[in-house]
Amino acid sequence: MHVQLDIQMAISEDEAEPPSTQQMQHWVELALADRALNAEMTIRIVDESEITELNRQYRKKDSPTNVLSFPFESDIELEVPLLGDLVICASVVEREAKEQNKSLQAHWAHMVIHGTLHLLGYDHMTEAEANVMENKEIDLLQQLGFSNPYEVTTHS
Repeated sequence: MHVQLDIQMAISEDEAEPPSTQQMQHWVELALADRALNAEMTIRIVDESEITELNRQYRKKDSPTNVLSFPFESDIELEVPLLGDLVICASVVEREAKEQNKSLQAHWAHMVIHGTLHLLGYDHMTEAEANVMENKEIDLLQQLGFSNPYEVTTHS
């Protein structure tokens, strides 16, 4: 398996620092490990205004979000499967990590894996779908040494 990953940085240098290309590549490859495929995908790191506009346009929600997934769809078959695009808002990921008392690295890994699973067709629209997807995320994150992202810890 080989994944060609295109990273696009659409944030200013004074905004949150995203993980390295190598880290994101590792997380994507882990999410795709049970698939024997060569693939191409893009991860675009954006600010809150860009993610809000995309969220408004595609999900009819006028607010920023952490990650949006855009699976590639085509009527013709291509030699190299284009998985699609992930758009991740660096400042939202950073804020959520602090609010949820998670390491920034663990939350980034979760967002990249979560988005990649969406590109593969996983979803969480029903409880059954959510259980399948969340269990997959928990397993993959545990392989990286991160705890269950759905167990929120609080400061006492």
